[in-house]
Amino acid sequence: MQHVVDATPGPAPGAPGYGRTGGPYAVAHRGGAGLAVENTLEAFARSHALGLRYLETDVRATTDGVCALFHDSTLRRLTGSSARIRDLSWAQLRAERLPGDHRVPRLEELLDAFPDGRLMIDLKDPRAIGPLARALRRSRAQARVCLAGGADRWLADARAVIGSDVRTAMGWESLARLAAAARLGMRPRGVVPAQFVHLPLRLSVVPVFVERLVTMVHDLGAELLIWTVDDPGSMHRLLDLGVDGVITDRPDLLREVLVSRGAWGSSEPSPPDRVAA
Repeated sequence: MQHVVDATPGPAPGAPGYGRTGGPYAVAHRGGAGLAVENTLEAFARSHALGLRYLETDVRATTDGVCALFHDSTLRRLTGSSARIRDLSWAQLRAERLPGDHRVPRLEELLDAFPDGRLMIDLKDPRAIGPLARALRRSRAQARVCLAGGADRWLADARAVIGSDVRTAMGWESLARLAAAARLGMRPRGVVPAQFVHLPLRLSVVPVFVERLVTMVHDLGAELLIWTVDDPGSMHRLLDLGVDGVITDRPDLLREVLVSRGAWGSSEPSPPDRVAA
């Protein structure tokens, strides 16, 4: 699949890069889906106001090439409509009302609203690679993004189009091989190297995370983040085991956990004042 991208400048000088300098990554899943309607500007704003600068979102492309922030392939779960994102123009999608009378944002809105934000972007459809690349290049935001989700091939294609400034996580094929090797106590094979590994704590009721994953991922030279973790007990346990970050729908609770551990704000570009534990 070929993707045509405008020949626009690279990352803005002095823009925040994606990566930590100290404590664990604190990542707001779908902007902070436990605080507001997922992937809406309100959700991102609430997480940002708490001091989080790592914001996770999902992208899909409309028929006219707009990179929309939306998780599902259809509108059914949030609006009741069976329409597919890929079959709608941006004007049609923008006219849809989410719960609370919110609208679906486009990626440029998020980039402009939070210039100090570092985005973990879950690529839901390879058709979104071109629109994603154009949005990042026009905003000169490549260096503050980590691409995740989807197939290893999609992520490789996206990196080739966007450039080496963008970070990437392992795709699903590599994640499956890695998780299987960890459960069996074997050396992982057929894993595509990446800078980050984003693994679920469990799939449905089946546990995915096992303790040996921490050492295994670090031996591969990558950082391990676990999703979606919404209870403080699990957050503490994972951090005690040495994971590099937590992805959560409840950034308010994760902040409290990190504050109590003396680890709040140490990996954020503009940390807020500390609050009492």
